[in-house]
Amino acid sequence: MAIRQSRLSRRALVRIGSAGVGVIAAAVFGARRSTAQPAASEGRGPGILVPEHFVPTPRTISPPAQAFLSHPAPIGGNGLPAKEDKAAWRAYAEAANRAMAAMTKGYADRFPGDVATHQLSASKLYEVTPRNLARENSQRAILYVHGGGFTVGGGEAAINPAMQMAGMARTRVYSIDYRMAPEFPFPVPLDDTVEAYRFMLGKHKPQNIALFGPSAGANLAPAAILKARDLGLPLPAACAMHSSPSDLARVGDTSYTNYMVDIVLKHHMPEIADVYANGHDLTDPFISPVYGDYSKGFPPSILTSGTRDLLLSPTVMLHRAMLRGGVHAELHVWEAMTHAPFFGAPEEDELYGEHVRFMLRHMGGAKA
Repeated sequence: MAIRQSRLSRRALVRIGSAGVGVIAAAVFGARRSTAQPAASEGRGPGILVPEHFVPTPRTISPPAQAFLSHPAPIGGNGLPAKEDKAAWRAYAEAANRAMAAMTKGYADRFPGDVATHQLSASKLYEVTPRNLARENSQRAILYVHGGGFTVGGGEAAINPAMQMAGMARTRVYSIDYRMAPEFPFPVPLDDTVEAYRFMLGKHKPQNIALFGPSAGANLAPAAILKARDLGLPLPAACAMHSSPSDLARVGDTSYTNYMVDIVLKHHMPEIADVYANGHDLTDPFISPVYGDYSKGFPPSILTSGTRDLLLSPTVMLHRAMLRGGVHAELHVWEAMTHAPFFGAPEEDELYGEHVRFMLRHMGGAKA
């Protein structure tokens, strides 16, 4: 009976993920009608003009993943609020967080656990203990850094995916509910993440800690490790990232080649970088970790993306930067996957399973 319930929740999550992804994309990424498609006449330098063509849904992915790709996020709405309109941003974030919490509720149902809340200096850190906690993982812990374009993804939307990670890894997961832009732009989200890591160091040895982040979290997680290292803190055992916006200063190749092919994050959004960086240098390694010096020390890392991911290029570039710095770094790319995993499809479990195996493999044993 438990297996049947689990399968039903997965089907429900597929339905939410495919049909509801447009709502989430519009809320999280401000999906809107855009004229941003590059053309030869725009004076952007050398390049090629690609004729309009049909992109079929591949049969090389699972049926649930094919269903996901058949429901593109709608283009429309009013876009992102004005940078200075804090009230509009709060309303925008509240609506997005509600939508994200509803979409990810299936994770909490599928992976039950107990949640404790720790109050840090100005943010909350949720501690998720899964009901299936493995004895050998009793001293291990993962810091989950949520995504959401540096502007949304807090509260319950930060807890539910952490419960998924905790249940899959059978280990304790902490999720940082960092303060977000535009009310709290850089360096506040980064500082909150580093503070969460400091908190965990008071409970776990660094060799028993790993960091994981998707989307904006895949920027903040490596940036937090770089900053922690420069502050003299010990390095964690591993870092895992999915679809990393690692370079806010440049537009990667897949921002063009995957324009509108990524049905979730349809096009490049410089507004997000502007809101988050708030006038700081976009090549600062703490804002764009692709510019970090990894030769000074960085833990083994795994980066994942998809062939339709708008952020495949910055993920690839971060992987290369790590390799140049001597870091043991793996890059895994999924067929036809977009910026977001195929919610509820087998590929989603496979993707997070790779993260879990990598992190646990590099973390210390059960003894503290």
